[in-house]
Amino acid sequence: MEWLSFLLKGVMIGFVASIPLGPVGVICVQRTLCRSRRSGFFSGLGAASADTIFATVAAFFLSMVLAFVQKHIDILKVVGGIIVIIVGMNIFMKNPVVQIRRNRAGKGSLWGDYLSVFGITLTNPAFIIIFMALFASFGISNEGGVPYMQGAALIGGVFCGAALWWFVLTLGVSFLRKGFQPRHMLYLNRISGAVIVILGAVAIISLVVNIPVERIIY
Repeated sequence: MEWLSFLLKGVMIGFVASIPLGPVGVICVQRTLCRSRRSGFFSGLGAASADTIFATVAAFFLSMVLAFVQKHIDILKVVGGIIVIIVGMNIFMKNPVVQIRRNRAGKGSLWGDYLSVFGITLTNPAFIIIFMALFASFGISNEGGVPYMQGAALIGGVFCGAALWWFVLTLGVSFLRKGFQPRHMLYLNRISGAVIVILGAVAIISLVVNIPVERIIY
């Protein structure tokens, strides 16, 4: 039953890795409040899927990918920062009344919500280092790789743990929706959009100024 131990460790690692709220968290909260809980949750699943890919690399393909990440980290930070800024500006400019009408008309795309956050999270492969640290803290060694059966349980657990966090977060935030009027949602769009733009800019500025942003901005 060693695979069960790896599964449970994966769940805890995925949950813990997802808790810090960068722009992805802000996006999920904003979409939950201005659209629906499903929109926020599917956005979170996009982040959980990208995190699962990073965890897989950390567990099985570390030596192959780490050199590439280190070589291109500056480009990846710039691309990720630009994408985050674009998403933030889009949120800042959106009219929540139009969003509400689109959702009521069934025009919202959960698939689009998922892919947008998946893409944003995937532009920050520094997460691989974070999963390495979390694996080590839970007594999982990356040297020589993880046995495939236990590794599969570990990776499945990471996704389940991350998905559980986004479910809990969006469920909790959804209870606040009843008290939100359109003007409140407009303020939320302005504030969350501005915060996301700033965090995206920090990612780019960190190339010049030494700022440890790997876990803050995503």
